[in-house]
Amino acid sequence: MKRRSSLSAVCRHLGGPEAVMLEATDPREPGDQDVVIDVKAASLNFPDLLMTYGKYQFRPPLPFVIGMEGAGVIARMGRKCRHFRLGDKVMFKGKTGACSETITVHEGSVEPLPENLSFEEGAAFSVTFQTAYVALSRRANLQPGETVLISGAGGGVGQASVAVAKGLGATVIAMASHAEKLDIAHRSGADHLIHYNDYRFAEKVLDLTGGKGANVILDPVGGPVLEEGVKSLAWSGRLLTVGFASDSFGKVPLNLLQEKGASLVGVRAGEYGRRNPEDGEKAFQELVELTEACDLKPWIGDVASLAEVSDRLKAMQERRVLGKQIIRIDSSLNI
Repeated sequence: MKRRSSLSAVCRHLGGPEAVMLEATDPREPGDQDVVIDVKAASLNFPDLLMTYGKYQFRPPLPFVIGMEGAGVIARMGRKCRHFRLGDKVMFKGKTGACSETITVHEGSVEPLPENLSFEEGAAFSVTFQTAYVALSRRANLQPGETVLISGAGGGVGQASVAVAKGLGATVIAMASHAEKLDIAHRSGADHLIHYNDYRFAEKVLDLTGGKGANVILDPVGGPVLEEGVKSLAWSGRLLTVGFASDSFGKVPLNLLQEKGASLVGVRAGEYGRRNPEDGEKAFQELVELTEACDLKPWIGDVASLAEVSDRLKAMQERRVLGKQIIRIDSSLNI
């Protein structure tokens, strides 16, 4: 059978979003435990943008197809695949390759699409919600009744963290720099909202918590937000550094960490699963159960086409993004 070319959003050199173009690619032939997925939707994450500059921890060889996660339908399977059937609706995650009409992945990177999620929602689920769940449940050991402060609460990881934290029984304080982003956090379950322009919010957090501070802070922003966050921690608090959307990790005053008996914890959810496969899979199954029980969903900010991947990455770079950016794959564009 002649292999069909696939239309993909390809980064050919490290030049940022402008280096991303539509090209015909040839999907890899499936191995024994691989599946071939007809992609219905993919989503964009901040690491996708960083990879176009070579600034992410993982630097894929050039050229590479943009996209860490997506959802679709299984079209072909390797002869030793046992967990899926042809036609199954699934979601998948990896390091690259999602923004393509067709992708070949190992079946271990694929999960059934939860019944309460559409293809677009499934495409936006795996990376951000897994990051939120691993950060809060595994790295912070969040307990019901604790208070969580979440920065960048209207973005992908921030919104997922609000939803997951509420599902785990926490009181959530959401922070963002725009009213529209705070509205997303509120609709995702946040109990309190903080609008910050000058990155000064510690006093407000202390007021909301009766002077105790936040038990857990989850920060995907970095820079001055992370630095101010230390002042907002409760005794024995946990400060989770998840990303650096501000383009800076920030400088943590270690004396304050010591005074508060607090911990600074780095989070790499994907690497957590790779280094701890059994617990990574267990955590993901717990997340799916929580998602279905509490009807957790990613917030879809925009839906674009494969031809608009470069533009949507630029919007992310300019911080014009609300929620998750979805790329809907139109197979009628076959070449």
